[in-house]
Formats: sequence, structure tokens, C-alpha cells
Amino acid sequence: MTLTRYGIREWGAGGLLALILLAGCWFLMHKVNFYLGLIPGILIVLAYAFLAFFFRNPRRTLPQNPDFILSPADGVIKDIEIVEDFDQAPFNGRALRIGIFLSVLNVHVNRAPAALQVVSKHYREGRYLDARHPDCGKLNEAMTIAGNAEAAGVKFPMAVRQISGAIARRIVCPVEPGDNLGRGKVYGMIKFGSRTELYLPADERFEVMVKIGDKVKSGLTVFARVKAETAAATEATANE
Repeated sequence: MTLTRYGIREWGAGGLLALILLAGCWFLMHKVNFYLGLIPGILIVLAYAFLAFFFRNPRRTLPQNPDFILSPADGVIKDIEIVEDFDQAPFNGRALRIGIFLSVLNVHVNRAPAALQVVSKHYREGRYLDARHPDCGKLNEAMTIAGNAEAAGVKFPMAVRQISGAIARRIVCPVEPGDNLGRGKVYGMIKFGSRTELYLPADERFEVMVKIGDKVKSGLTVFARVKAETAAATEATANE
């Protein structure tokens, strides 16, 4: 397991500060009182371990089935709904939205659920309601990327939205329109508790594979799949 480069400011600076403080603890242990230096030293190590743990980026082996559309984040499924008027190019119209709540204990990097050519990127200023609040998705600060995705040879519009929470106040998304993201590619993160939403076309081409309450992992959990008949029809058309 590695640490994400998106948190280098936090875990890098935190590590430097921890070393300085530990040097002070060492001095107290050897020059003043052993326990006077030992106890704060242990607390410093534990605090830094938690900080590094938050910015972890575990290596994951993606499911090989090309029909699968994967989870963009770790967490718990909070809602699965139809949005009637989702509008962000190239997406326009009815969309299936799957929302994920991320606690501070979850991995916070975001991954592309399917191969995606980014067409648009939109930042929305907003509030910092708790990520479990029912209005969080509508009112909180958010960053959305949308584009043309592909799975099992089927092309479709797809969007992923990163949403800040009460603690999370920094969305990292270095992706720009024109970029191509491979399936499972890490493309950003939300720092310290948040919500991530996946938007897919609300039509018969896709079968949802998760339900509310499921625990999911980015790049591992199958969110939806392209139906076999859809993939077969696409392949047949391509071969004509």
C-alpha cells in the first residue's frame, strides 16, 4: 500500500513535524524524565499513523469482465435514484444516480468507474453540510466531471461528482476536458469525510448490481453491468 500524492502536503509536512516533536520527546526521555518523553512520543506516532492511514492508496486488482462498471469510491451506498434533468455535457436528460457516503476511515481516492474521455468539468460553490444530510448532494460544494464512457464496447455518457462534507473542505480533481481516464484510474480525492456520486444513463442497457446499505470499494465493487444482450447487439452492429 502506498500514500496518495494528492496528500503529500498533509502527510509530508505532518511527517516532518512528527520527527521534530519526536526529537523533543527523545530529549525529555534521556535528559529529564523517561515517561515524560515516552507518553507524548507514543501519541505523536499514533496521530501520524492515523494521518498517513487516511491518505492511503491501496493497490487493487480490477475485475477483468469488460461488462462491469466499477465503484468510484470506498464507502456505503446511501441512495439510488433517478434524476430527471441531469445536464452536464455530454449528459443531458434522465440519469441513474448512485450516492456513496465516505467516512473518515474510508480510502478517499476516487477512481474512474469505466474508461472515460472527459468532456466537461464543473465546480459548484456551496455549503458544508454533513455528507449524510439529505440535501448534501444539492447544496454542498462539488466538482463534477462528465464525458463519454465505454464498457464492453458500448459507449454511453457518464459523470462522477465529488461532494464536500462537514469536515471535508478540499476537493482534489486535476482532470481537465480532453483527458482520457482508464478504467480504475485514480483521478482525485476528497479530503476528510465526503460523498461521491456516479451518474449513468437511466435506460435498459444497464443492470444495477448494488443496493442501499452495501459497503463498496473503488475499483473492486461492481456498481452496474452492461447487459449481455446490449453488448452482443453492439458487437453485431460493429461486425456488419
